[in-house]
Amino acid sequence: MFNRLLIANRGEIAVRIIRACRELGVETIAIYSDADVDSLHVHLADKAYRVGPAEAASSYYDGEAIIDIALSAKADAIHPGYGFLSENADFAEAVVDAGLIFVGPRAETIRKVGNKDAAREAMKVAGLPMTRGTDPLTSVEEAYQLAEEIGYPVILKPISGGGGKSMFVANNRDELTSALNKVDLTASSFYFENYIAESRHIEVQIMADNYGNMLHLGERECSLQRRNQKVLEEAPSSALTHEMRQRVGSLAIRAAKSVFYSNVGTVEFLLDRKTGEFYFMEINPRIQVEHAITEMITGVDLVRRQLRIAAGEPLNKKQEEITFTGHAIECRINAEDPEMKFQPCPGQIEFYHQPGGPRVRVDSGVCAGQTVQPYYDSLIAKVIAHGRTRGDAIRIMRRALTEFKVCGVATTIPFHQEVLKNPHFCSGDIDTQFIYKRMTRDEKPKAPREVKQKPVAVSAI
Repeated sequence: MFNRLLIANRGEIAVRIIRACRELGVETIAIYSDADVDSLHVHLADKAYRVGPAEAASSYYDGEAIIDIALSAKADAIHPGYGFLSENADFAEAVVDAGLIFVGPRAETIRKVGNKDAAREAMKVAGLPMTRGTDPLTSVEEAYQLAEEIGYPVILKPISGGGGKSMFVANNRDELTSALNKVDLTASSFYFENYIAESRHIEVQIMADNYGNMLHLGERECSLQRRNQKVLEEAPSSALTHEMRQRVGSLAIRAAKSVFYSNVGTVEFLLDRKTGEFYFMEINPRIQVEHAITEMITGVDLVRRQLRIAAGEPLNKKQEEITFTGHAIECRINAEDPEMKFQPCPGQIEFYHQPGGPRVRVDSGVCAGQTVQPYYDSLIAKVIAHGRTRGDAIRIMRRALTEFKVCGVATTIPFHQEVLKNPHFCSGDIDTQFIYKRMTRDEKPKAPREVKQKPVAVSAI
């Protein structure tokens, strides 16, 4: 194991990595922008270095400055977390060229899976099932023609990037016109895929060492999305039978082996609710925001495993040794106002009390007195509930969210409470359109805004 690690990230994932390093006896180096000088990850790390001004573009994305800090601090390795530089092949390559260890896949793997056109070609060769798609679009006229050939509905996707950003669904020519008006086909590469309207988003967690050993840790259900962004995840999926679970696991392994994957990652699929068929979407070459629910049901610490693999250790488990216990649900708590179309709500957190008790885990990067910055993602915390069954996990999560008190900024806690009461969600009747179909204005009661004033007494909680 290496001795010193620089964490090229911020917030809750930086805190999560610091905790894993402390358990392994690895010193941690945090970086911070001017806006994050008093952040929790800065206080918890062994050392912290300023990387730049508040704006993310000139600080946490500055790979050259981050590598310089790592070298001057005598770090052995860099962990990119998720977001920012985690899927930047050039950064991964520069880290290795500087004589450091990159905690993640090889640069060539990141480059291959990061380009969706190249990834689809690789998956075709590997025999992965995929929806009908196109080559990169070259003009608006070609877009209209190919949409007609593929057949509506279609989804317009960028060739590079992830996280559901810059994706648009078009059910007809008029909607396609609206989508094309929001993108610049000459500045960025986009392509079409046939859109499966009634689908569930299933992703499989994989891990692989540097010696060709690879296994999966089951699937996660990520169908609850808003604007293609995940808001609630669970593991395992209530939609899969034993046979389906075995099939999607084997497909994930085949996909990862086809690109010589190493370290921790996720292979993502769409499940057609009508046919029960899986279709490959993409490979995410990093730790995922929702990794905690897999940790809860398998007992495998994925961040520690990332570090061990990067340090050259082989996997010490076989596929048949991976066991699954119970059901886990994760709610992403963001500083957003559900009553204002989920508008981000930066500001100072005046009071913060996170839930606890049996079978509840909270991954957070904030504390009372800290400011939620407007420059970065609005994620405050992730609440994870682990139950014996799915119904048990829902009940535990309901209890946990009643204990979660955040004052000073609006949060998505009330929204999650409504989801957890929804009869369709409770029965497992979900898909990627759940929020739009099942949480309409008529069906969804008005969620009360978070109390902005500080409580009179803690005992009132």
